[in-house]
Amino acid sequence: MGKISISELSYAYQTGGNTLPILHEANLELSSGAFATISGPSGSGKSTLLNLIGALDRPQHGDITVDDVELSKLSDRQLAGFRNQMIGFVFQSFHLLPVLSAAENVAWPLYFQGVPRSKRMEIAREKLKLVGLKDHLNKVPGKLSGGQRQRVAIARALVTEPSVVLADEPTASLDRKTAEEIIVLLRSLNENAGVTFLLATHDPLVVAHAVQRVELVDGKLIEREQVQAQEVLAHA
Repeated sequence: MGKISISELSYAYQTGGNTLPILHEANLELSSGAFATISGPSGSGKSTLLNLIGALDRPQHGDITVDDVELSKLSDRQLAGFRNQMIGFVFQSFHLLPVLSAAENVAWPLYFQGVPRSKRMEIAREKLKLVGLKDHLNKVPGKLSGGQRQRVAIARALVTEPSVVLADEPTASLDRKTAEEIIVLLRSLNENAGVTFLLATHDPLVVAHAVQRVELVDGKLIEREQVQAQEVLAHA
């Protein structure tokens, strides 16, 4: 579950009549259940790559396959279904709805799957318990710390039982201690659920916990090292 294959992927932005290449014939293979990071400086294309894998945008050339689903062959409607069922997103700024409780925020993606309210709230409570927030179900985001809000966002990413979780700078808004706690939590969820995690980051702390470490350099994806799981867990 969560195998990702990227082949000859290219993408460029058009700005003021000029072409700004972001990805150029990039290739990458992530096995099911991978815990991988993509690092690179700001503006290198990390977020663009996550958007393409998560079917928020379409590549201009090349192919992305997730669990044998070739994204280029899907219609816009099918891509929306793919996103909702197979991809979980975690963002730097959390993107929680301020008027909803933690449980309601987590349950929100299930609304679009037609899950009855009682069932989706039950599932949301289970996911919040999983990330250590069983005592904060009814609090709105404004009453939660930054680390707690990111835990809500992680629970929301997991609520649809996705194959892949894409995290864009998940620790950038957190202090060091909280960032460490969040990365350890993500690694634990990856180990226990077998979900593939792909994290875009320029944070060495995050990279240090990865089993598969990839750098985005001049539009190419370069795998720097693949670390044994035992070594990563010993570091954690």
